[in-house]
Amino acid sequence: MSAHDFLVEIGTEELPPKALKTLSEAFGEGIRAGLKDAGVAFDELELFAAPRRLAVRLRSLADAQPDKPFERKGPAVKAAFDDAGNPTRALEGFSRSLGVTPDELDRMETDKGAWLVYRGVEQGRATVELLPEIVDRALAQLPIPKRMRWGARRVEFVRPVHWVIMLYGSQEVDCEILGHRAGHVSYGHRFHHPGELIIPTPAEYELVLRQQGYVEADFGARRAMIEEGVKRVAKDTGGEAVIDPDLLDEVTALNEWPVPLLGRFEERFLDVPPEALVSSMKEHQKYFHLVDSKGRMLPYFITIANLESKDPRQVIEGNEKVIRPRLADAAFFYDTDRKRPLADRVEALKPIIFQKTLGSLYDKTRRVAALAGQIAEAIDSDPEKAKRAATLSKADLVTEMVLEFDDLQGTMGQYYARHDGEDEEVAQALFEQYLPRFAGDELPGTNTGAALALADRLDSLVGLFGIEQPPSGTRDPYALRRAALGVLRIIVDRELPLDLSDLCQWAANQFDCLTAENPVDTVVDYILERFRAGYEEQGIPAEVFLAVHARRPTRPLDFHQRVMAVNNFRKLAEAEALAAANKRVSNILTKQGGDNIATEPDPSLLQDEAEKALHEQVLEQENAVTPLFQKGDYDSALRSLAALQQPVDRFFDDVMVMAEDEAVRNNRLALLNRLRQLFLQAADISLLQSAN
Repeated sequence: MSAHDFLVEIGTEELPPKALKTLSEAFGEGIRAGLKDAGVAFDELELFAAPRRLAVRLRSLADAQPDKPFERKGPAVKAAFDDAGNPTRALEGFSRSLGVTPDELDRMETDKGAWLVYRGVEQGRATVELLPEIVDRALAQLPIPKRMRWGARRVEFVRPVHWVIMLYGSQEVDCEILGHRAGHVSYGHRFHHPGELIIPTPAEYELVLRQQGYVEADFGARRAMIEEGVKRVAKDTGGEAVIDPDLLDEVTALNEWPVPLLGRFEERFLDVPPEALVSSMKEHQKYFHLVDSKGRMLPYFITIANLESKDPRQVIEGNEKVIRPRLADAAFFYDTDRKRPLADRVEALKPIIFQKTLGSLYDKTRRVAALAGQIAEAIDSDPEKAKRAATLSKADLVTEMVLEFDDLQGTMGQYYARHDGEDEEVAQALFEQYLPRFAGDELPGTNTGAALALADRLDSLVGLFGIEQPPSGTRDPYALRRAALGVLRIIVDRELPLDLSDLCQWAANQFDCLTAENPVDTVVDYILERFRAGYEEQGIPAEVFLAVHARRPTRPLDFHQRVMAVNNFRKLAEAEALAAANKRVSNILTKQGGDNIATEPDPSLLQDEAEKALHEQVLEQENAVTPLFQKGDYDSALRSLAALQQPVDRFFDDVMVMAEDEAVRNNRLALLNRLRQLFLQAADISLLQSAN
């Protein structure tokens, strides 16, 4: 079977830059899936994505599906021929349906007798016949929230389509895609080469675009060009460019032929907090900012031009002219905001609704202040600092700077609090209240910040669950899932001795409008459940989480320590047998009354050597592990309990638990219950399904 390279390119108006990578990857995956379903082989799939094109190239794509042998079962031999040996109507009909004669059929012996069967080979379809449907399906399945129509056409896509290339080897695939006949013709850069470009073969695709069309179609190569160019230009200033990966991806998606250029702004703007300058440059202009060796901002920026200008100075001056008023606005806002203390802005939060039942942002800050004070006291921090930070926590939302740059909430609060002479830890807490903002983000560095961050999240969680507005499906308008994860990370990673039941009850006490039944327990369960996905990402099996969750420890740090210990325990050689034994013990105790069974066996009623030995080992382990459990050293405790495997196995091999003598039977049940209670101090290991 022969093979050739294949290329498909969809040429469009400028595609959404933040969606370009996702669209490219989905397009490639759709084609890969279509070829897999069709059984057509290829060596390599390559993606290309630029502002005005999505393309996929397949190396060595087979020219047809493989032939497939098939078998069709016909009538039984006794029904296929009459007494004279002539074909019956049943045989003739079966043969006619296959386009063969009766003598081309084979005979097949089965347990139920002999049957006629036709064995043939279904010839695979040519790949070029399959490609239009595969490409169409891949395009239809792209993750496009809202599709466009253009002109008088009824076809829809993310942006208007202007050309389509589909080449198999050097031959055009005869088809129509998104309203355009597929061909050899692409188009280059809008200004450097706006005319047609002939793509002779798939192998020459990116070379023709690069060498003739001033288009670098490979997203990764273009990204590397920009990154290298930005670093090179930054060296001319003696500084270093700060390259945010998301901004780099966005700029890569905006440019076909990127050229980095260095611009400058007045040093007076450096008196403005750097975060505000960066927000102006990055969010609106897509500029990279520069810092010196000490991380201090420099009065330079790097912009990426989408062309090679004959007069780059003119391009630079144009960008400097655009950024100057934006930075001037930031400086004006900063100067204006500092004329009024944050504390004087708190009243302005009263008209701003947080949630119609839960009240305004002003109401929220009052609740959070009371809760933050209690949390601060519980972690040996200063309650008054936590209350003050909470009172001021949302005041920067009504400043000019944050109204213009909403991503600076918390950041500007920190600067304004320092300017107002607030305590440094209070000022830091205004920024730290939003940490962590995403997975892997930094945590609050101060106790005051941690108390405020926890209080703010718990107020939202308890309040919204308390008025019966929890997240549902993908709908989570108040980001409660992220809030719950933040609560867990802060408590666990900062090793705070806090109990979720206490925290949620303190939060609930601040409300007088909660209508849900028992919102405290509901929120505690919701937060604890957030642990599961995080542990699965770390490769910890779900049964480890379930074993700990069954005990419902409500202190997150304690919960985490148990999970780590149980995960280590399951890897021990003794774990599988002990998990099975605990499962057996649990079943026996449940059938015999569960919680009503004693845990104090009478030594005088112990008869067999195996139960005496187990009793002795249980008492010995109790003495050894009780202090370990008390100080939270679950790992050492479970490793010690692993020594019970042999006496437990011997007990079940040699001892009849359900003895006829009721006193002996109850005594053995008490011994098993005492054994189980030892393990339950860490987790219900009967839920461990297997051990490595």
